[in-house]
Amino acid sequence: MALIPGWATDYRIFDSLDLDFNYLVPVGFSPDSFEEDLIEALKEHNIKNLSLFGYSLGGFLASRFASRYPALIDELILVGIRVKYNKEELDMVRASLRRSKKGYLYKFYAQSFVKEEEMRYFKKNLLRYYLEEMDLDYLLRTLDYLGTCEFKPEELREVRKIKIVHARDDKIAPIEEAFRIKAELPQAEMITLKDGGHSPWIKRL
Repeated sequence: MALIPGWATDYRIFDSLDLDFNYLVPVGFSPDSFEEDLIEALKEHNIKNLSLFGYSLGGFLASRFASRYPALIDELILVGIRVKYNKEELDMVRASLRRSKKGYLYKFYAQSFVKEEEMRYFKKNLLRYYLEEMDLDYLLRTLDYLGTCEFKPEELREVRKIKIVHARDDKIAPIEEAFRIKAELPQAEMITLKDGGHSPWIKRL
């Protein structure tokens, strides 16, 4: 399974994920080179089929890759996805980042969780690294990429097995958008989680 992170996160966001797969994780992640890098990794490891776990921004990348190479895909799992991000909200994020990168990121991460134990786990394991290491130029470039993305279910008609996983209390990606996507994907299974936010697999210390 290839794990594809969301905006303002990296491969470490998946550290607490426990699925019965061998993982491919993009240590040097860039949306611009993701497809090329994944194809190269498949060739290097002689992998003929794989599953994709696309989280948030990674959901757009996973869906695009699956639409182009459906024969390679065993399963497509999409977590915390949206139809698209509108220009006005992305412009507001850009302005906030330029005023205070750390201040905005802290607020963004805090909105990603609904339970105190989830935020405690994040603070203990990831928050300091993300606040220090997330480069402003990189954050702005990936926002630019998000501005070009729109989920197009019709492009996934040939992908046989799809799961859409979404928490009802997700403040970053409203669950209504996930239901809109599911409505156009009859082969997809919709899994709704009563508890959890934008990173619903992060549960406890």
